[in-house]
Amino acid sequence: MNSRIKELREYILSKKHHAFRRDAEDSGLDTLCEDFRARNLPAQRRASAALRAFLEAETPVILPGEKIVLTRTIKSTPEIFCPNEWEEIKKSHFIHERGDVCNISADYRTALKDGLGAISDSIHKKLSSGGLDESQRDFLESAAECVDSLRSFILKYADHARDMGMEDIESVLRNISSNPAKSLREALQLLRALHFSLWASGNYHNTLGRFDQYIFPYYEADIKSGAITKEEAFDLIEEFFLACNKDSDLYPGMQQGDNGQSMVLAGRDENGNYLFNEVSDMCLRASYELKLIDPKINLRVDSKTPLEIYEKGSELTKIGLGFPQYSNDDIVVPSLIEKGYSPEDARNYVVAACWEFIVPECALDIPNIGAVSLAEAMRDCVKDLPTCRSFEDFYALFEAELRRRADLFEKGLKNIYIKPAPMMSAISRGCIESARDISHGLKYNNYGVHGTGIATAVDSLAAIKKYVFEEKSLTPERLIRAIETDFKGEEDLKKTLRTKSPKMGQDDDFADDIAKRVLASFAESLKGRVNERGGIFRAGTGTAMFYIFHSKGLGATPDGRGAGEVIPANYSPSLFIKQSGPMSVVKSFSKPKLKDVANGGPLTLEFDKGIFRNGESVQKLAMLVRTFILLGGHQLQLNAVGLDELLEAKKHPELYRHLIVRVWGWSGYFVELDECYQDHVIHRIEFGL
Repeated sequence: MNSRIKELREYILSKKHHAFRRDAEDSGLDTLCEDFRARNLPAQRRASAALRAFLEAETPVILPGEKIVLTRTIKSTPEIFCPNEWEEIKKSHFIHERGDVCNISADYRTALKDGLGAISDSIHKKLSSGGLDESQRDFLESAAECVDSLRSFILKYADHARDMGMEDIESVLRNISSNPAKSLREALQLLRALHFSLWASGNYHNTLGRFDQYIFPYYEADIKSGAITKEEAFDLIEEFFLACNKDSDLYPGMQQGDNGQSMVLAGRDENGNYLFNEVSDMCLRASYELKLIDPKINLRVDSKTPLEIYEKGSELTKIGLGFPQYSNDDIVVPSLIEKGYSPEDARNYVVAACWEFIVPECALDIPNIGAVSLAEAMRDCVKDLPTCRSFEDFYALFEAELRRRADLFEKGLKNIYIKPAPMMSAISRGCIESARDISHGLKYNNYGVHGTGIATAVDSLAAIKKYVFEEKSLTPERLIRAIETDFKGEEDLKKTLRTKSPKMGQDDDFADDIAKRVLASFAESLKGRVNERGGIFRAGTGTAMFYIFHSKGLGATPDGRGAGEVIPANYSPSLFIKQSGPMSVVKSFSKPKLKDVANGGPLTLEFDKGIFRNGESVQKLAMLVRTFILLGGHQLQLNAVGLDELLEAKKHPELYRHLIVRVWGWSGYFVELDECYQDHVIHRIEFGL
């Protein structure tokens, strides 16, 4: 890290640029929706007018030492509907989260290659082609307005750079306002502008996709021509990483850090070539040096990935970033093909905001449409346990409950409404060609469903099978009474269930065979269902924030968990498992047929920071990750934490402002998390190597 990057990093971390921020009220953006309503403006037109107004109100700011510019000065983006209008829409529609297009990856590759001028020309060419209805013309004109507004915004920054005597910045900005990117710096600056415009449009969880693949050609050309050195290229990549952290606290999310700025590195092409390149390596190095929460790094790996790559990733884990996250191409690519994605699109997969597998450029999948509590489904069946003559009878009740919940889930997702997103549409494949906003759907329109409390459900079923049906040492009536009273007067039973019963994560086939069945049953409950946009329902092993929500209302469970006690995040063992080390967990959690539940959801392991005192520990961790992949694991994320440090950070947050932890599918600053998330991280089991 050179002195320029070091000073810029400190400037951003100390939040000095926040001095330039203004409230939306200062520019009248807070009442923009009232003007839209008075003019009876269609939603499509509102979306582009809102972006134009926001960009016109923005004030150019160039931070000291910057080469890649654009900084938010207005704290919030304008709403296109007034509150009462939005309430009316919600009365007759299903609304996912905020109702905005989110959690997808735009076609940055083509946008950088063609440039904003060519995108504008293609829209106007389509407009002049004839045969368009009113809604198609509305869409195309709103898309054109967005692109032209962004070009004007870039030129406004160029004028500011000229006035500041910054000729190099001015030149780059004027070039990218119309032309394709011709250098690494121009590519990164144009990417910054495109990314900025999506957040300014109200879209969120905008991922960066396969950053190393679409940026590498610009890097390679610059190096071959001698335009820049490798050191200068690395500085630019580090600066782009810094840019991702300037405004991220203004982005929507459950917590600071939950913003979807993920990027995917490596993977293979159609010829089987592994695509880890010099830009991939620079991204890992930049994360290592900068030690920031954004962008989140995801590594695509497979059974043939060299151990060296895992070692590079383990170096990041060692310093406590909570990433990289690993995704196994041997599982994910075939799974996506089985689910109807073309081989070309499946090979091009990325991850969404956290870990859900999505296809970039041409998909409007909603990979986190909701969640089913597997633990609650299991618990609701326990009341009928006395009617069961065998474990198979009870498991049949569980499967029926999963199907019933899937029926209800599907029925609740009718008549979805998503706000128009003309800027996102302009840089997504298929929208201009069809003259239709992305909010109406794209090539793929699948829904992803999380399954929460997997280990809790499995461990509970294992306990029932062992003690109720095999040993017959526990009557159904006693178990029902115990969980309904939160084990009051049954402390010995609770201890037995909690500490002696078989658990998923101990490499015990008794529990692990049940895990295979549970995940297969969950996938089967969603199989064959088609959503109203023609997409399918994809089962997954993630939880998102539902691991907090679903645990609060969940009574005591047959695994010895108390009422309201936490359940694991994502695809992870119970928080009170008697662990035999990480290898047992890795073996257990790679046994199910994970292709069936590959919506995404990583095995999440916590490691004691104290183990990373030498190079040998990094190599051991790399070998553990590689073993999970070789065994058929689909996704893995690792956290390096120290219990004493976390407890001290709760007491003295001012001393630990930059302490990073992995939360559920993203990394954040520990002291900025809500207490429920802090406590969950604290209570997770720490493994050694």
